[in-house]
Amino acid sequence: MNATAAHQHEVLILGAGYAGLSAAIQLAARTRKRGNLRVTLVNPYDTFTERLRLHMSATGQKTAEMNIPELLEGTGARFVRGWATAVDAGARTVRIDDEWILRYDTLVYGLGSVADTAAVPGVDEHAYTLNSPQDAALLADRLTRPARLDGGSVVVAGGGLTGIEAAAEIAEQHPQLQVLLLARQEPGAGMHPKAKAHLDAALARLGVRVLSGVEVAKVLPDGVELADGTHIPAAAVLFTGGTRIPPLAAAAGLRVDERGRVLTDHALRSLSHPDVYAVGDAAAIRQRYGVMHGTCQSGMPTGVHAARSILRVLAGKQPRPFRFGYYHTPLSLGRNDAVVQFTHPDGSPRRIVLTGKRAAAYKETVTAAPWPTFARMKKMPASGALWPHGGRYTRTRSAA
Repeated sequence: MNATAAHQHEVLILGAGYAGLSAAIQLAARTRKRGNLRVTLVNPYDTFTERLRLHMSATGQKTAEMNIPELLEGTGARFVRGWATAVDAGARTVRIDDEWILRYDTLVYGLGSVADTAAVPGVDEHAYTLNSPQDAALLADRLTRPARLDGGSVVVAGGGLTGIEAAAEIAEQHPQLQVLLLARQEPGAGMHPKAKAHLDAALARLGVRVLSGVEVAKVLPDGVELADGTHIPAAAVLFTGGTRIPPLAAAAGLRVDERGRVLTDHALRSLSHPDVYAVGDAAAIRQRYGVMHGTCQSGMPTGVHAARSILRVLAGKQPRPFRFGYYHTPLSLGRNDAVVQFTHPDGSPRRIVLTGKRAAAYKETVTAAPWPTFARMKKMPASGALWPHGGRYTRTRSAA
């Protein structure tokens, strides 16, 4: 469709995470002086969830509250608070809160991943997760009342980045608690030996016990049961062992992969529905090195590229291919320690590593950067990307 068409083109964006919010700001800022495009952003909460800081919130530390409607002021984008409960890709509509309908001409699907609480029996009933600030607050309440823990240990199930950061943060902020990290493989196994050695030493210094090569088969009211039948008692269990994708896209008939991620073309359009763009964790985006794994590092570039692709199509042009390479893996180990593993574009480790206080300062800069970057997008929407989470994203010329 040509951008000069008389009717207003409706772009509906589902999810205000790193990817969805980037898409909304780029689209709205670049078109706020035009009257033929309207951008609507839908999200269950009106505050931005800093997923990179949820392990801090889970230990009772205060983090900045970032208001999405305030950020969007002056862009022309409309914010709608609600849950997207169904997508009708044929009718181009989305049901909100099972009560009312929003129509779209172009949909940006940015509903990211959540903890896979269905993968292990008992997680829903007995474990804590870090899906949202509300989840983090529940765990913080539990941890900040030591009497309620009855002197038992805290089990963190999952040895990925979230599990490692959470275990280190809990151990540092609550040294009176025993923290046990359960992992299928050794934490940091994919890092350069120098980075892994620092990680191991930091966990030992904090008193975090690590049990690797194990699999949690069940979460119980008083602990966890491993696949070999071993029972490990725990007063609280934090589950970080894997994620899942909401089934909304698959239910709408969009082509998805085995994990439920939307299959996309080179411009991030759905292979089955070209009027739908998928961004962030919700998308299965193929690059030369394989399918991207969802991270905050790659989320913002996908949102920006989807916005630019939409504008190019509306202008009667062909969208350019999305090209992205990973740059680093920053991992906090409490407030004053961290390890930063620099990577090749495919995510494999390079020999360059930062550790200690320098790495902690680097990680803090990365974590703190999204909000100022969003603000800069409002003022300089046509500029190349300065990605706060790192990453190599191919710049494109202005689509306007």
